[in-house]
Amino acid sequence: MKNFEKYRKGYFMPPVECNDWVRKDSIDKAPVWCSVDLRDGNQALVVPMSLDQKLEFFTFLCKIGFKEIEVGFPAASETEYEFLRALIEKNLIPDDVTIQVLTQSREHIIAKTFEALKGAKKAIVHLYNSTSVAQREQVFKKPKDKIIEIATTGAKLLLDYADKTEGNFSFEYSPESFTGTEPEFALEICNAVIDIWKPTADRKVIINLPATVEMSSSHVYAQQIEFMSKNLHDRENVLISLHPHNDRGCAVADCELGLLAGADRIEGTLFGNGERTGNADIVTVAMNMYMQGVDPGLDFSDMPAVCEAYEKATGLHVSDRQPYGGRLVFAAFSGSHQDAIAKGMNYRKANKKEIWDVPYLPIDPHDVGRVYEADVIRINSQSGKGGVAYLLENSFGFVLPQNMRESFGYLVKSISDHAHKELKPDEILNIFEKNYVNIVEPIKLFEHHYQQKGDIHTVITVDCDGKIQELSGIGNGRLDAVNNALRNIVKNDYTIAEYHEHALTTTSKSQAVAYVCVEYGDKKVWGVGIHNDIIAASVSALVSAINKMLKDLSAAKG
Repeated sequence: MKNFEKYRKGYFMPPVECNDWVRKDSIDKAPVWCSVDLRDGNQALVVPMSLDQKLEFFTFLCKIGFKEIEVGFPAASETEYEFLRALIEKNLIPDDVTIQVLTQSREHIIAKTFEALKGAKKAIVHLYNSTSVAQREQVFKKPKDKIIEIATTGAKLLLDYADKTEGNFSFEYSPESFTGTEPEFALEICNAVIDIWKPTADRKVIINLPATVEMSSSHVYAQQIEFMSKNLHDRENVLISLHPHNDRGCAVADCELGLLAGADRIEGTLFGNGERTGNADIVTVAMNMYMQGVDPGLDFSDMPAVCEAYEKATGLHVSDRQPYGGRLVFAAFSGSHQDAIAKGMNYRKANKKEIWDVPYLPIDPHDVGRVYEADVIRINSQSGKGGVAYLLENSFGFVLPQNMRESFGYLVKSISDHAHKELKPDEILNIFEKNYVNIVEPIKLFEHHYQQKGDIHTVITVDCDGKIQELSGIGNGRLDAVNNALRNIVKNDYTIAEYHEHALTTTSKSQAVAYVCVEYGDKKVWGVGIHNDIIAASVSALVSAINKMLKDLSAAKG
């Protein structure tokens, strides 16, 4: 691409090496989660949420486990002011949930913010001012000491207004555009604020270090976080919070490496909604922990409901390929993938495995409210015999013989290819029944009777091309006897190549299913019989296979 020369590295490395996070192999506990869907996410919407939508979405965020929720910028919008007052006055905030509000370091805005917070049981007042080189030089045109003065003036005002306002308040400070700020200066301004607030074990302070604009690879952000974590004043009484944006597509990685580097808290949104490319996707960060055996402390066990609530509130759509939440993230269309998943699921069941380790499925879809048959094995022209067989077995109880799977798999692929569409489970069943089960043309079997005379003697009544006939046969078993009787009218040379049977357990009725493979020349055809009597089922399977053979031979003759 042209013009790459006008860009340069716009980030700052810590003045000392900060690589302790590299030696940690995983996150071992969930952070404090703070949803900013109702503030940061909402301000990024083309049509912001109404008061009723915000109230409904707030309730949902509480339901899935958020204990800290940023509800808005009450001094900036009448809707957000009214929303905050409604939450407090109508006692809609659960006792274990802390609300958070944002304010700039300006007295009239701070005054309006505390007016909106009057009577809050627990609230975090989030103070911010921008500290980056670009903002200092281009926007504020102020030296470092004046930028520090903005922060410390705001910090003192928060103390003053908290003292004279009814409610229970704690404080958070963000050096906005932290990633474009020299780490030494970010540390200086944060420590100046901490020294004013004087945090204690009972009243900790939050220092939020946002990737307001994502300016580097995630490993650089981790080093910046580690530097701050090692050098902040009163570190034991300070919670380091992260608020990564997704400009480089690495917000989730920023969260994970930042937690390894010492962070305690994550601010983000469901599915990463936010300005520009969005915020950190809390669903993905939390579920990444879950798949490593860590309880994230948030409940995404009904992911379809989470998607529905999000889409209703925001008017946005959860992408089909969105990690964990997307409609197709567990779907396997590829034949080889379907076969591996089917074998993995069967192995898991046979060996009673407790630890999840199924090919191509990083987590159990059931854990997020997905259904294997509907969401995992998806059938189209790319699908293979294993996936089709798995779907028939797990959805409808048909355990196809190994050699039949290829025949049926190719039939389904061909139908999907010609229709240019995915085939649903009921459509697969319909194809199976139409092409294999209880086929009654050109031969229809009405009755079959047996006598034991050493060998088995049978008399069958059939309709063959409209002509009723009674046929006799002798064999070493009932199926062999019926087959020999049918040879009286079937003149083609064929043999029974395979026979299989099993109980059909997915229906409320007690039924049996039989599979018969008939071989003639270099070809094989399958027939399937279903009946509450296994003998009747096996005979129906044989007749079905012979009928398929006769139809194929007739079609070949033109």
